[in-house]
Amino acid sequence: MPWLQLRVDTNREQAEKIEQALLFAGAVSVTLQDNADQPILEPGLGEIPLWDQTRVTGLFDAEVDTAVTEARAASYLCELLPNARWEQLEDKDWEREWMTHYKPIQCSDNLWICPSWCEPPQPDAVNLLLDPGLAFGTGTHPTTFLCLQWLAGENLAGKSVIDFGCGSGILGIGALLLGAAGATGTDIDPQALIASRDNAARNGLDPARFPVYLPEQMPKEPADVMLANILAGPLVELAPQLVELTRVGGRICLSGILASQAEKVKAAYSPWIAFDADSQREDWVRLAGTRTR
Repeated sequence: MPWLQLRVDTNREQAEKIEQALLFAGAVSVTLQDNADQPILEPGLGEIPLWDQTRVTGLFDAEVDTAVTEARAASYLCELLPNARWEQLEDKDWEREWMTHYKPIQCSDNLWICPSWCEPPQPDAVNLLLDPGLAFGTGTHPTTFLCLQWLAGENLAGKSVIDFGCGSGILGIGALLLGAAGATGTDIDPQALIASRDNAARNGLDPARFPVYLPEQMPKEPADVMLANILAGPLVELAPQLVELTRVGGRICLSGILASQAEKVKAAYSPWIAFDADSQREDWVRLAGTRTR
């Protein structure tokens, strides 16, 4: 099916309003991108990360009347779209095109992340079946990879696990496939809970082994292993809660941390956690250790 895309170059202040205007005008999806190579390292709590110069792109059916569509978006904004231009996209099977680029990922000697449409390269290994979807966490990002690599090296037999900020459920599911007795997932995003349940089912796991909750509904029972792949700011703020949910003598794995933020995160946990050596991949660091008291 052919598509048209409408690109609008704008600023941080207008980006969200233009996004809503394109959706109002009939866009089937809208993406926001950096338009000036400006990095965003970490948003504050409750903030939506946007760039000073932002490109907003709406995807439309090729049959739309472009003039009418622009006018409808302008009526929502009460002004003309700034720096707008239409582009035609090549008619491709975009789902199949995307699938050709998502390949199995080896996290360790005994753990692979495999899309469901691929034959596992190492059938005798632990193969976690996961398709990219609504929630973050496919194993491709360094923060997730570092956690999976750590899990593969831990003795999880019979252990209880908490996947805090579970996203796609990849860490909790990985822990279960590696021998954990049970895992509990929690996330503030209801879509993440749906994705986690779907991915657990895809891996043949009994739902009772991986219940998932919104944070306010989550049981407060401490676990043997705490996994938290979020961001440095929330990790610091949540330190007392995450420690309380980890048994004394239990293990904790923290990720989503830039190398420059590692010492600040360590300091927040140091009253309770004896840390192992740091592990780094690209600019990201994983912190792991044992709760001592």
